[in-house]
Amino acid sequence: MAISSPARVRGKYKQPMASVRYDDASVRQVPFKDLRLADFTWSVPWRKFRSVHGQAHYSGRYSSATMAGPVVYESRLELARLLLADMDPAVRGIHAQPCHLTARVGDRVRRHVPDFLLIMESGAVRVVNVKPADRLTDPEIAEALAWPGDLVERHGWEYEIWSGADRVVLENVRFLAAYRRPGVVPEAEIERAWESVQDGDRLGVAERRLAAERPDHEARPALLALVWSGRLTTDLSRPLSGDWVLRRSL
Repeated sequence: MAISSPARVRGKYKQPMASVRYDDASVRQVPFKDLRLADFTWSVPWRKFRSVHGQAHYSGRYSSATMAGPVVYESRLELARLLLADMDPAVRGIHAQPCHLTARVGDRVRRHVPDFLLIMESGAVRVVNVKPADRLTDPEIAEALAWPGDLVERHGWEYEIWSGADRVVLENVRFLAAYRRPGVVPEAEIERAWESVQDGDRLGVAERRLAAERPDHEARPALLALVWSGRLTTDLSRPLSGDWVLRRSL
């Protein structure tokens, strides 16, 4: 794929540009106003993944159920947002470090790599930046996050600055993520659980009905797999217990 040059006037950026890196090591640069979801087909994260002993950031690769493959993250906070996106049935695509943005803001040329781009089932596109809440009070950081938001929203996409979620919710999602991969719980058991569970069941009641002659705990994985997939919903702000109220969403 050819590498095109950004539009400039006497060395200065004429319009905001987006650069996307691909799995064949090529880079495509397009005016941001022309950026489309198709430009992310076969794309890879802008920065190469690094893991160095003693590094300050906690980075890694998360095996995403949504993407059926790895998605990179560079901090525990990014991993938390990634887990929430992976569990959200409204999200059908996740791209980490999707592109490199360059724009003239005032008298400066600014550059930025968003943390995530989420493709929603509704067709909406959401660009997400993850930053701890205590750093958002820094004027420089606030400015660095503001101009990409203006650019993204003018493009008709959504913009989100994410700083965390309820601790119990995150703990529940991390636990439920153990059931995200196909085959962890046999599909036949999941479907049998779906046929058995009734809207408004408490988790403990649904387990006992599904277990029949087996120990109750043997029925729980299939029910939790349904919660992960979104076919069953519950109040994740409450710690996991047999009192979880299950709702059928499909």
